[in-house]
Amino acid sequence: MIIQSIELNNFRNYEQLSLFLDPGTNIFYGDNAQGKTNILEAAYLSGTTKSHKGSKDKELIRFGEKESHIRTIVQKNEKEYQIDMHLRQNRSKGIAVNKIPIKKASELFGILNIVFFSPEDLNLIKNGPAERRRFLDLELCQLDKLYLADLSRYNKILNQRNKLLKDIYFRPELLDTLPVWDMQLLEYGRRIIESRKRFVEELNEIIHEIHFRISGGKEDLLIRYEANVDDAVFEEELERAKKRDLKLCQTTVGPHRDDMLFSINGIDIRKFGSQGQQRTSALSLKLSEIEFVKKCIHDTPVLLLDDVLSELDSNRQNYLLNSIGEIQTLITCTGLDEFVKNRFHINKIFQVIQGEIFEKTSLEEI
Repeated sequence: MIIQSIELNNFRNYEQLSLFLDPGTNIFYGDNAQGKTNILEAAYLSGTTKSHKGSKDKELIRFGEKESHIRTIVQKNEKEYQIDMHLRQNRSKGIAVNKIPIKKASELFGILNIVFFSPEDLNLIKNGPAERRRFLDLELCQLDKLYLADLSRYNKILNQRNKLLKDIYFRPELLDTLPVWDMQLLEYGRRIIESRKRFVEELNEIIHEIHFRISGGKEDLLIRYEANVDDAVFEEELERAKKRDLKLCQTTVGPHRDDMLFSINGIDIRKFGSQGQQRTSALSLKLSEIEFVKKCIHDTPVLLLDDVLSELDSNRQNYLLNSIGEIQTLITCTGLDEFVKNRFHINKIFQVIQGEIFEKTSLEEI
């Protein structure tokens, strides 16, 4: 699959933009704060309905304007899809596929599969468990519509249960209604645990080989899903935690507290790994994500690299660049030295200057 073109109207710092992309490697270079990442953000929005930064819709609209529009043309399996996204200040976004409005985000998922890699991802292992759960959810939601529905229902039920726990403090008679929410929490929670477990097991088979090659055969990387509670004993643990939940006014047991273990040669690198090991493992994780998506959809995803190369040493740069040959890639960077040095083939080069894009015909022109 490839993105053929992106059109922006009043999006971030772009007043008007019409951009035609190459099926291979597209590089956007320029100084900081010029609007390079905004292009990747628009592409990510078109595939997932959300900003990778977690920004609200009104924050994506150009300053002083009331609405914004994104149009992305995607080619997949020899079919063409037109994805239109209408962002408004005080209303939910409107989305249409081939000019037909859609009501649920799940209807969009699967048309454009995105793998996004930013410098923040290099800290995925060092950061807290919430970041690792977010990684699991973002990938699974793109690939599995049932998981998306289960996660959405689980989060709503979790919020309702937490609200009830607070209300019970003031109105003890409401305690009798708690089992109603418990049963629903168990139903959707078990499905989430099972999906995450299966995903990590499959990912583990891919990441081991990739990391072994990156590390020159020196390191065995293992990832393991650390469920907060096993699905077989979820009900018992939830019942056991009831007094604690009532005291804290929040649900303390469930997949919303899960984590992932990363170990190299048997050592937990979250706690004891060097920064280099943590970063290399994060790179391996992203590369295995690409391979996993390929395996699931029998096609290649679109890869978005947001200023990642500047954070990697030359060996890891080489490995990353050599791994993305057959995938449409959008790369942002401040300079092109890494590509010249590595003799990396570039299909299209764009210079970004204050919300305007200028296409360059070759490296010699720069």
